[in-house]
Amino acid sequence: MLLLPGALAACGYGSQATTDDAASQAVPVAAGARKLSADTVRIGYFPNLTHATPLVGVQEGLFQKELGGTTVRTATFNAGPSEIEALNAGSVDIGWIGPSPAVNGFTRSGGKSLRIIGGSASGGVKLVVDPDRIRSVADLRGKRIATPQLGNTQDVAFLHWISEQGWKIDAQSGEGDVSVVRTDNAITPQAYASGSVDGAWVPEPTASRLVSAGAKVLLDESDLWPDKKFVVTHIVVSQRFLEDHPDVVEAVLRGSVRTNEWIKADPDRAKTSANAALKALTGKELPADVIDPAWKSIETTDDPLAATLRAQADHAVKARLCEKPDLNGIYDLAPLNKVLEAMGRTPVTDAGLGVGQPRHRPGSR
Repeated sequence: MLLLPGALAACGYGSQATTDDAASQAVPVAAGARKLSADTVRIGYFPNLTHATPLVGVQEGLFQKELGGTTVRTATFNAGPSEIEALNAGSVDIGWIGPSPAVNGFTRSGGKSLRIIGGSASGGVKLVVDPDRIRSVADLRGKRIATPQLGNTQDVAFLHWISEQGWKIDAQSGEGDVSVVRTDNAITPQAYASGSVDGAWVPEPTASRLVSAGAKVLLDESDLWPDKKFVVTHIVVSQRFLEDHPDVVEAVLRGSVRTNEWIKADPDRAKTSANAALKALTGKELPADVIDPAWKSIETTDDPLAATLRAQADHAVKARLCEKPDLNGIYDLAPLNKVLEAMGRTPVTDAGLGVGQPRHRPGSR
């Protein structure tokens, strides 16, 4: 795939890795439990609320229950590219990850590294602003708005939204009618407090951290999508692991579906469980004025919302961050649909991007 001058690798989003915080640990197995085709399955995810499914599923033993005598070994990451590298290296088999690094991992490998096999989370992204400087959308002109990273999922969404307002901006520099300031989520609250940015288009819990510091929500990205749903986190698997251990993959997917049911049945208890997991992983839990609103804005889902992934990729192309990526074959939802059908649930769709779709050779039309 040819890149536009100055664009990031692959489709140009989510491709700058930071130091990961991968700390592998095994989850205890019940005595006498039957082992599946693999001794161990290694799953990766972020210590972040948009990864609530693995946070709660591991914390409550719901994955291990489905896997029987096959040991769950977990690793946590701070950046999607680090997790993709671990998946490619074989140190992670299945991962919870955002759409941008999944697209990059798939396209960089020519469609050979991973498949998306299920959904996990929708929503939880907001435009929050300084109410003293910005009271309406029109007030954004000339202001400085933070996004997490050049070309990451939120950056692409904000660039697309800006273009729909009729404003002009250079995607690479971030300069234009609105200035886009690429700022790591960890330091965005300090940037807002110092006045160096006037607001931010960011995921949870960063959005709620800013609100707790006096910012106001100007826009919830969910309101821009059909049915107010769009992919924020989904599940990927190494193609080799999927081929060698389909029974283990199905067990992990059953654990994911059961966990999402558990979360929806008792969201307050699930919120407490997720916060306990965050404390165990990071050494601190989120305060109530951050986790309460953040938790409400994120919806766990088994559906990977494939049509919204296609739309997000199209938005990146329109923003001139990359040429159109070939996403054919990025999904394999057969294992998930097998699990859902066995539970009497409705199958989900891959929006025409599933295995079996022909991929285009570089330079072909």
